[in-house]
Amino acid sequence: MKEPVYKYVLLKDVPEEERPRERMLRFGAEHLSNAELIALLLRTGSTGESVLHLAQRLLGELGGLKGLTSASWQELTQIRGIGPAKAVQLLAGVELGRRISRAVPADRLAIRSPDDAVQFVMDELRYEQQEHFICLFLNTKYRVIDKKCIFKGSLNVSVVHPREVFHEAIRRSSAAIICVHNHPSGDPTPSREDLEVTERLIEAGHIMGIDLVDHLIIGDQTYYSMKEKGLIPEN
Repeated sequence: MKEPVYKYVLLKDVPEEERPRERMLRFGAEHLSNAELIALLLRTGSTGESVLHLAQRLLGELGGLKGLTSASWQELTQIRGIGPAKAVQLLAGVELGRRISRAVPADRLAIRSPDDAVQFVMDELRYEQQEHFICLFLNTKYRVIDKKCIFKGSLNVSVVHPREVFHEAIRRSSAAIICVHNHPSGDPTPSREDLEVTERLIEAGHIMGIDLVDHLIIGDQTYYSMKEKGLIPEN
């Protein structure tokens, strides 16, 4: 969505029907731009600058939403017009979004395709600055029972041990699992270590009687499915 340009106009000088709060009430949150949503979190601008322009400038200095999700309190407070209170409000909003994206729906999402699994974790993983290895635990109907981040850090065969993965699967009485991890570079192409980890998980799954349905690698708005590429055999 193209961000509107507000320049240095105070909010009181913006027509009421164009103000973020009024637009949200009238049209719904999904129709607001990123800058407008951030303006609602900030609530007020700075001296001589509207909250809308402050929100736009903040996005510009951080490099968009991706930069905002990884910004620290110290980095935020270095931006002109963002004091300690505004920085805390922004960090709280970002963290709440993360927690919502991690919540398992009460009706248990059914995984019918790699895209279903990707959409379930994409918002959680796409902006992370280090690799996260997550397992989705499924019942016999491939509905999500639970999910857990098994580890954080560089992926290698010594860290991702089948013992930890399948211990968690057994605890949840899982019939199958889907493994997902992200590439902070944004390129989801699997590395040699990714392929070795997958081979070990396939072998362990056969022994344990718990299927590895897929191993997905998340990039920036893209993903790689080892199942789709034929690297995980049909059960």
